[in-house]
Amino acid sequence: MSSIILNAVIVFLTLGGATAVLSPPRNVRLTSMNMNLVLKWDSPEGVTGDLFYTAKCTTAVRKCHVGCVNISSLECDFSSLNNFHPALYGRYIATVRAQRGAEHSSWVESQQMVLESDTVIGSPNVLLISNGATIRISIQDPAFAVSDLRSVYGTASYNITYWKDGQNEKAKSISSILQNPIFLNDLDPWTKYCVQAQIIAERNTKPSKPSRTVCESTAGENTEAKAVWVPALVTFLVMAMVVTLVGIAVVYRRRISHFLCPKDKLPAHLLATPGSPLYWAMHNSDQLEELYNSVNVIAEDKSVE
Repeated sequence: MSSIILNAVIVFLTLGGATAVLSPPRNVRLTSMNMNLVLKWDSPEGVTGDLFYTAKCTTAVRKCHVGCVNISSLECDFSSLNNFHPALYGRYIATVRAQRGAEHSSWVESQQMVLESDTVIGSPNVLLISNGATIRISIQDPAFAVSDLRSVYGTASYNITYWKDGQNEKAKSISSILQNPIFLNDLDPWTKYCVQAQIIAERNTKPSKPSRTVCESTAGENTEAKAVWVPALVTFLVMAMVVTLVGIAVVYRRRISHFLCPKDKLPAHLLATPGSPLYWAMHNSDQLEELYNSVNVIAEDKSVE
């Protein structure tokens, strides 16, 4: 009997030592949204009390990178750490373990992730501008944690779904559109339309999350086209006036020249050229002395009796 107890003690010390082993975290998964890198997990089953977690990340280049140490939350955002810089085309595997005081669990490994193909592309931003019976759709790509959508995937296309407000079951779709902005033509005037957009990237396995639903009403006439003709008409009138003035100037150039620069000359005796007696007389003439007499005016007083 004593030998059985001794063997049990030896086995316990061999497997666990003096430190008890916690149950490991559950449902460990590596996730990515817009090229970030976040490890998530669930707390160990049947374990109570305050638990802390340590997570690390492994890549093909760097075997171990400690990300979060002694955290109480159930996720670790590697892409938000200052000393961790995810590569656009890297392959990642992350591990996490639980600990409570001197107790700790075994390391649990996540699935492998390739950022460019496995990241979830977020919802694009959609802006609608109505112009008569046409709606212009402008799409803005979501912001990435690393680089941007065009740098990662090169080209991307859009799937557009639109419908009359309140008639979702009659929605129409346009797929694989490359241009941006996009124009919906031949819509009903004075009608409210709603639009959703998704991004399709070539090297990603799934489309982006759909954008929020945006609605805009059409008008009765193409106000933009009308507005374009106004400056065109003004420009035409100004050019016509300029051409007319130039033609008049060419036809009547002699009369205009005679009017602006008359050919009449002053009489010869009024012209004093340098060196002539008249010129030197005018040049050397002294200033005339003005003659004057002083006059005193005295008012005479008259009294009336």
